[in-house]
Amino acid sequence: MPVGTRVTELLSAYATLLDNVATFLLTFALVYALGRFVVVPIADSLMELKGTEPTLQRGLQQLLGVGVVVAAVVSGLWVAGLGHLLNRSAIVVAALTVALGFAAQDVVGNVVSGVFIVTDPKFNIGDWIRWEDGEGTIEDISFRATRVRTFDNEVVTVPNAALTTTTVVNPVLNDRLRIELPLELGHGDDIEAAVATLVSAAEDHPEVLDTPEPSVRVTTVDGAVRLSARIWIADPTREAFARVRSEYAREIATRLREAGIDLDGAGATELGGEVGVELRGGGPYDLAGGSEGR
Repeated sequence: MPVGTRVTELLSAYATLLDNVATFLLTFALVYALGRFVVVPIADSLMELKGTEPTLQRGLQQLLGVGVVVAAVVSGLWVAGLGHLLNRSAIVVAALTVALGFAAQDVVGNVVSGVFIVTDPKFNIGDWIRWEDGEGTIEDISFRATRVRTFDNEVVTVPNAALTTTTVVNPVLNDRLRIELPLELGHGDDIEAAVATLVSAAEDHPEVLDTPEPSVRVTTVDGAVRLSARIWIADPTREAFARVRSEYAREIATRLREAGIDLDGAGATELGGEVGVELRGGGPYDLAGGSEGR
């Protein structure tokens, strides 16, 4: 084959390749822009109108973003006449999926758990949760992990699999929350007076609900009398829980002190009798008189 013909074919091939690449890039840009600036805003508006939970909304936004990129790539390859690459890519992707499936089981588990968490309407950003290893407020939920801000202002990243395989308590899920405050009295204290004081302090607090009504229970009388005061608040948050509990504790401490009721659970005990020391080789030594008994 003449050199000139070979050069011409190479130039033609490169020109075709450049044309395909340019077509791919242009199509990719157009489809991506359409999805990013038209489809995504419309989807966001629809979710806002339907009142979609923030957690689910964020998850759907992430999926939609990935879908826009995939659609742009596929459209670009198809329009540029490079659709045959999709078939070859499918084989490669399938092989990689099998290999990565064994190498990244934890990651896959977290992603699957993330799907369940994101779609759970009772698990949302801003909720106060308690689990085996900690407690805090949910700041963000992704398909891999959940970020929780603790009450020490630390941000903890918790793998989603850890939250779906353990018990998670959501104290603010319902519209009411019970606050329980344990107390300890001495045996000599007036229990009925203490109970009446605890109930009246709860009834006088503006944020304590009348229904369910405040209650006080005796939990044990072993060594000391232990009580448990229980009150309820509405529309609970972690901040409201901590504040009301602190205010109630300070108020009952003041009222019980004014009523002469001790909270340390150890009343004073008067001891009587004589104390003596037995000396070797002699009789007892009187500690009061300082002389040896005869």
